[in-house]
Parts: sequence; structure tokens; C-alpha cells
Amino acid sequence: MSGNRRTAFRVALLSLPLAVGLLGTATAPAGAAASPGDRTARPLTCRGAGVDPDARVRHRAEILIHAPLRTVWKLQSDVEGWPSWQGPVTAAKRLDEGPLRPGSVFRWATPVPPNPTPATSLEITSTVDRLARYSCIRWTGPATGEGLRIDGVHVWNFTETRDGVRVSTEETHTGPQVDADVPTATAILRQGLDAWLGDLKTTAEARAPHGPR
Repeated sequence: MSGNRRTAFRVALLSLPLAVGLLGTATAPAGAAASPGDRTARPLTCRGAGVDPDARVRHRAEILIHAPLRTVWKLQSDVEGWPSWQGPVTAAKRLDEGPLRPGSVFRWATPVPPNPTPATSLEITSTVDRLARYSCIRWTGPATGEGLRIDGVHVWNFTETRDGVRVSTEETHTGPQVDADVPTATAILRQGLDAWLGDLKTTAEARAPHGPR
């Protein structure tokens, strides 16, 4: 990959939205715990399905949220509400109706600023293929933009604890661009998942009946 193409790739990745777990260079939120994403750790699953076992770009992270499970679940499953608490998501639309469920499809977008290539917009389309209410979600789908495609698999687990809800997430990415620079892509994925968890924690605790515990 040439210097200009590598720079364009990195800038584009830094602009990807939460939808596929790429949020730029945000620091990890207080209370977040992230694994190194090694292949020896038992992967998260939802109804028996996990992330892509062959993906080279992967990461797993978790956080404790001091809020009711119902509050956390509503925020995460109401994808059309994501732009209200996730800044990089500029638009989000369900392509079906009713509660989020297996077979649900949603699409959202985020801008990619000018870099060595012209400004463009990324479009992400995800399909839910596993879901257990208040317990887990798994979705898959591509993020596409000019000169960039990433195929992602994302699993979420929600576990009630005495102090709130432990949210665990694991994601894998595949595609020519991310496979060409696995360390950079993995670092950006880690930063993105940490930031997503931080935003979810901040918003859920602010909306909890009695605020953060």
C-alpha cells in the first residue's frame, strides 16, 4: 500500500461510526475493561453464534453500567435513537418495523472528511441474525464508502449484576483494507468499542430513575 493510500485508509477508518465499532481516537472510558482480543479467549456468543473465527481484526471489551437492564437495553436496541447519543452517527433508519428481532435490518450513515481522496459518506447496513431479549444481540453487515469496504460481525451480551448491568461486546472485521494493516485496524476497533461502551454508560446512567448508583 502506498503512503498516500495508507494515509487515506487510516483517515477513513478514523471516521467510521459506532455502527461497526470504529470511532477514531477516543480514550477508554472510566470503568471499561478490554481484553487483548487474543484467539485463546472464549468468544462471546448469542444463541450459539459468535464472531468470525477467521478474522484477523478483532477485539472484545466490557463495562459495568449502573442503570437498570431495561434502560440499557432500550438504548441499544432503539437504533433509530442512536444519533441522539452517539455523535458520529448522522442518520439511522430501521428497514422493518416493531421491536428489534432476528431478521431486522437497519441502515445508518456517517461522513468521511476530505483526506487524500474527496469527502464521502459511509453507509452501513446491518442484519440482526440472533437476539435474546435483555440478554444478547448479534448482527452482521458491511460498511461501504468510496474505496473502502469492511464486513463486520458484532456480538453484545447484557448481564444483570448486583450493581447494574455488565455489557460485554466482541467484534471482528474483514476486508482488503483492514487486512492490509491489521495493527492499525485493531487499535481503531479497540478505541471505537471503548468509546461506544462509554457513551452507552454515560447515557444509561443519566436516564436511570435515580441517576448513577
